Amino acid sequence: MILETLNLMHCTITSVVPEVMPTATVPILLLMCFLFLIWNYEETSSIPGPGFCMGIGPLISHGRFLWMGVGSACNYYNKMYGEFMRVWISGEETLIISKSSSIFHVMKHGQYISRFGSKLGLQCIGMHENGIIFNNNPALWKEIRPFFTKALSGPGLVRMIAICVESTKDHLDRLEDVTTGLENINVLNFMRQITLDTSNTLFLGIPLDGTDNILIPHNGSTFKVHIHAKFPIVMMGKNAIVHKIQNYFNAWQALLLKPDIFFKISWLYKKYEKSAKDLKEEIEILIEQKRQRLSTAEKLEEHMDFASQLIFAQSRGDLTGENVNQCVLEMIIAAPDTLSVSLFFMLVLIAEHPKVEENMMKEIQGVIGDRDVQINDMSNLKVVENFINESMRYQPVVDLVMRKALQDDVIDGYPVKRGTNIILNIGRMHKLEFFPKPNEFSLENFEKNVPSRYFQPFGFGPRGCVGKFIAMVMMKAILVTLLRRYRVQTPKGRGLNNIQKSNDLSMHPNESQPLLEMFFMPRRNIDKCQVD
Repeated sequence: MILETLNLMHCTITSVVPEVMPTATVPILLLMCFLFLIWNYEETSSIPGPGFCMGIGPLISHGRFLWMGVGSACNYYNKMYGEFMRVWISGEETLIISKSSSIFHVMKHGQYISRFGSKLGLQCIGMHENGIIFNNNPALWKEIRPFFTKALSGPGLVRMIAICVESTKDHLDRLEDVTTGLENINVLNFMRQITLDTSNTLFLGIPLDGTDNILIPHNGSTFKVHIHAKFPIVMMGKNAIVHKIQNYFNAWQALLLKPDIFFKISWLYKKYEKSAKDLKEEIEILIEQKRQRLSTAEKLEEHMDFASQLIFAQSRGDLTGENVNQCVLEMIIAAPDTLSVSLFFMLVLIAEHPKVEENMMKEIQGVIGDRDVQINDMSNLKVVENFINESMRYQPVVDLVMRKALQDDVIDGYPVKRGTNIILNIGRMHKLEFFPKPNEFSLENFEKNVPSRYFQPFGFGPRGCVGKFIAMVMMKAILVTLLRRYRVQTPKGRGLNNIQKSNDLSMHPNESQPLLEMFFMPRRNIDKCQVD
């Protein structure tokens, strides 16, 4: 009886449903099941972060980095999900870490010496497996790093102090070149010119005033001859190179995390490609002039520097010409790109905190007196050093580090797979742990010795910043030389918090605003007014 009832029901259903439906229903049901499984997909990892949501999560997280900028997006996600969390960039799992113990672990170990970024973007700017900054080929990076280490330490570090002093004094003597009609100083460009001049003097040694000429005697007089005719392009001096460095950095920042589809549409990336090409061609001309100088030099030891070492390495077959050009480019742009912005922020902070300036000047006068700053003075400038450290902590320029895991690992209990991208949010870490006044600018934050794990403005370990020691020397030498001659002031009501900034690959001020200008008041005039 039951079987008959079931058979009757079967007949009733099949008579109602058309015969064609089962054929169409099967794939639809399979698709719905597949979507249901994806929707309910849960990460096997216990690391906090946004959900996968049928692949929408990775698209949103990558889009947020492109829209907000790398630094701002990192701060957003760490605030939302905690100090150790996971997102996706270009479909790849990416950890964002602002926890000191985890950051210390990544910096310390050699399996994190590689970086990550768009291959097509890095190729466009010349950094893919070239240079040192974003070279993500560990073997090639290890071959190149010793050239930078040698140039940025030892005798080079000592020479840089005198070079910084002389360059700063020379530019201060020509302040009218960067003074506006209102007697304001474009401080950021001023710092860029000083740091470009010092970097070129120590590492390349080719004039940036347009051409490289030599004097040829003829009939009792002399005339100038350009020493190479291979490149007829005439350079336009330091201002033009500074501008090209800015454009190059903008291209680097814009292309670093772009998806591959972006490079399928030529009009989207052509302007960035041109910016990179313009600077690379300029550097190529300078290097060619360097080769000519070396080929005609009577005493090679007088011309041996960073660029010379690279050129001779190429002649031995150790480096390619492309790598030589990129290494010189990166060495020349490093200070005008980031160090100059750090110095700008520091001068704004000095103008905002007259008591700090007063303490610095007392120390400078007591340690140095009326002479120029020298290498032996560096360790005695404690207040100046604390000021520099607090400035980099409170208002960082480079506040994140990008790495890639080369091996499986465990960080603070979280499993990390080989190939995982990692962003170390150092700027946020500096305001979360250890410091007594983390959200204030105060030299009290450095009155006591700060353990290195809590303060890493340059990083450390096998891929720490190779120029961190010379950067500190440069900042001290430039600041001391400038402050001994001038007192800096910002226009009334304008301070660091009023300056619009973008936090992407690094923290930079918006240069379309007039807030970047400052007043330089000669100290002899100030002293005279105080006496009167």
